[in-house]
Amino acid sequence: MVSRRGFLSSTATVLGAGLVSRAGAASIPEAMIITDAKTMPPPLPPNGRPFNPVVTLNGWSAPWRMKDGWKEFHIVAEPVIREMAPGMKATLWGYNGSSPGPTIEVVEGDKVRLFVTNKLPEATTIHWHGQRLPNGMDGVAGLVQTRIPIGKTYVYEFEAKRPGTFMYHPHADEMTQMAMGMMGFWVTHPKNPEQHRVDRDFVFLLNGYDIEPGASTPKTSTMLDFNLWSWNSRVFPGIDPLVCRQGDRVRIRIGNLSMTSHPIHLHGHEFEVTGTDGGWVPKSARWPEVTTDVGVGQMRAIEFDATDLGDWAFHCHKAHHTMNAMGHDVPNMIGVDHRKVANKIIKIIPDYMVMGERGGSDMSEMEMPIPDNTLPMMTGTGPFGPVEMGGMFTTVKIRAGLTRNDYKDPGWYQHPKGTVAYELK
Repeated sequence: MVSRRGFLSSTATVLGAGLVSRAGAASIPEAMIITDAKTMPPPLPPNGRPFNPVVTLNGWSAPWRMKDGWKEFHIVAEPVIREMAPGMKATLWGYNGSSPGPTIEVVEGDKVRLFVTNKLPEATTIHWHGQRLPNGMDGVAGLVQTRIPIGKTYVYEFEAKRPGTFMYHPHADEMTQMAMGMMGFWVTHPKNPEQHRVDRDFVFLLNGYDIEPGASTPKTSTMLDFNLWSWNSRVFPGIDPLVCRQGDRVRIRIGNLSMTSHPIHLHGHEFEVTGTDGGWVPKSARWPEVTTDVGVGQMRAIEFDATDLGDWAFHCHKAHHTMNAMGHDVPNMIGVDHRKVANKIIKIIPDYMVMGERGGSDMSEMEMPIPDNTLPMMTGTGPFGPVEMGGMFTTVKIRAGLTRNDYKDPGWYQHPKGTVAYELK
């Protein structure tokens, strides 16, 4: 974690059109830089209107300062190194040291001022996805503003007019910059902290990367065949569990900035879709689900009561989205008897391994060498053996007796006697 103060002089500041009279004399607020990929529960707001903060999965919330009635943030677009899971790091672009960038939390009616500094090797902008704001603050390069040049700072100012769940991302060289990991979450809380109140409120973004085994930089021209599907630029087993106290009302806000839809599925509990990027869903329009499809560019907020103890799987239901470092040209060898040819090959190549003739589970158990900075396709170990998952997979861990702000991993669930599937003898 690094705090950067005053690294820009006032001469390096370029202000958006119409802002000079209001913000020209303001010094640039501190930019907090965090590179750790662990979930960081936020503290209660130190000033401004009160709200109930969210928990960013494998991420953090941006600090701000209050100045003359404005809530000011400093967002730095820059190259970052992101650990996607232990054993693999990706060379990405992001904000304030991480990809995705920090979650921005404000309150309905806040006057928000965002200083955006460009430390990328090319020009950029930020689009505030789903916000009601003046047209010139919408962040679309060429259409409503000039691009932010390398080394310059632009200022965005607008009122957070409606509560809800939003995102931010570039609208300049969008395919490259988003494929490199430039995105972040935005939550506008209601004026009344008791409105839509829940006990635990998690947020994360869905994104995908195409990173060749042994490489670290994504291929930015890939349209659909991504090989790493991630939540907040993390893949299983690198995605933290969502830790909940038994009896809690839990909200999970999900935004999709990948190039395909994701049916997100929760085990052991049913939930309701209570919000979209268009606003909150009236109670009369909700219905129970265990899976909800989150389309490209969409947001979904789901809510459920954490009633049943356990380690409940939570994942995308597209099977190839729960694998890492997928190979798209792997032949299907199920049912093929390799024994005769394998014996001949082993005489020449002693370490040769037969794969796939009985299915894919051997990929999660074998210990064949793989390139550096690469993850196995199927990985993760639970209390009963290989989990055989990757990508968009984690757990919702429900425990009794947790304190209100306890999000630490409680370890594996200890099943009561007689509650685990068993072998018939």
